[in-house]
Amino acid sequence: MKNLSFVINGILAVAIIILFILFFKTKTTTENAPSLKFENDTTATLPIAYVNIDSVLTNYQYAKEASDALMKKTETSRASINQKQKQLVSEQQEFQRKYQNNAFLSQERAEQEAARIQKLGAELEQTAGRLDNELTMEQIRVNNQLADSVRLCIKEFNKTANYHIIFSNSGLDNVLYAKEKYNITNKVIELLNARHASASKK
Repeated sequence: MKNLSFVINGILAVAIIILFILFFKTKTTTENAPSLKFENDTTATLPIAYVNIDSVLTNYQYAKEASDALMKKTETSRASINQKQKQLVSEQQEFQRKYQNNAFLSQERAEQEAARIQKLGAELEQTAGRLDNELTMEQIRVNNQLADSVRLCIKEFNKTANYHIIFSNSGLDNVLYAKEKYNITNKVIELLNARHASASKK
């Protein structure tokens, strides 16, 4: 009976030793394992970020200047077309009045005047189309310039930030949800405006 008790105590002692070894081994492994918690430096664990394009267009000085310039050009074009259109309508009304009052010396002279007014209408239509096309091309040029400017700025910014992916976001188009620490919009806007101010001084 004593032998059996001795054997059982020996087995329990060995089991306790094994448990201690397993416990300390697990603890050491856990302590040495990389943390999955996000630190202040997001690039250490999840190297991604996003830029809100709407905010860039609203706060980037060059974007505001380009938008204002395009708006002025659009308003000038519209004013020019409206003025020519009023002039055309006025001439059409004058022709109609003269024709009804038999003010033309001959039918040939009336037809010449009608042809002249019709030519003015065709020229106005061509001018409106040309100006509209110029505005469209200018919008494309400005958009391309803005896109290049933002891309170059982000490339420069990322030399020190070391993000693997930087998303563009407009409203909820690309990023449906992200913690604010992944939003680098303000940093990009600051750099864009600094670069623009520097270029403007040259």
